[in-house]
Amino acid sequence: MIRRIIHIDEEKCNGCGACADACHESAIGMVDGKAKLLRDDYCDGLGDCLPTCPTGAITFVEREAAAYDEAAVLANQKAKQEKATVQANTQSAPAAKPVFSGCPGSRMRTLHTEVSASETSTETDNGTSTPAAPLTSQLGQWPCQIKLVPTHAPYFNGAKLLIAADCTAYAYANVHQKFMKGKITIIGCPKLDAVDYSEKLTEIIAGNDIKSVTVLRMEVPCCGGLEQAAITALKNSGKFIPWQVVTFSIDGKILE
Repeated sequence: MIRRIIHIDEEKCNGCGACADACHESAIGMVDGKAKLLRDDYCDGLGDCLPTCPTGAITFVEREAAAYDEAAVLANQKAKQEKATVQANTQSAPAAKPVFSGCPGSRMRTLHTEVSASETSTETDNGTSTPAAPLTSQLGQWPCQIKLVPTHAPYFNGAKLLIAADCTAYAYANVHQKFMKGKITIIGCPKLDAVDYSEKLTEIIAGNDIKSVTVLRMEVPCCGGLEQAAITALKNSGKFIPWQVVTFSIDGKILE
């Protein structure tokens, strides 16, 4: 059958093993210092391994592949657990396998930020502190960079998507409360990354239940690349989703 499955570029792979640790189905293993897709029928095509790869060696492809076999995966996991139990009984202090390796900054997670007492006061020019309204980060997931975020993740289901140029949070002070609250935020800079985000944004929008899209950009011309990538992705997704673009001046004013 033709289906969505991962592809590993061996030339880009640095052998860190982060993807193998992140693959709950054990579809990926390390062979001769490189990550390998060991069995097609172990790969569920959800891509938990993508955000863990620090070199971008893992992508999705559509090709002939065996269907995902959940029963085989469960049987393999059971066999591994039984083997680990035997080893634990025969060794006094077996080495624990790390839960995650590779670049910690790429590990996918959902965030629930709470306000600390130190964040509820502001410091004046004379060094004294005055009470202030509690400020809470509205970032709901990690990673948030467009290049690092997986195209399929639980937090995209039913999400209001915010696509923001990374400078906007510095130019406009109230980005968290006014724009990020209640949304899933992904950020990028087409000039610094020197990439066209449209393909990945298309995968995110087309492959998930996105309810709306808001684009935050600066007035500078290079930010036009982010806006155009989002518009192209919306068109290519084949979906009719409410969307808007908000532009900031470099001194923090909303222009449109």
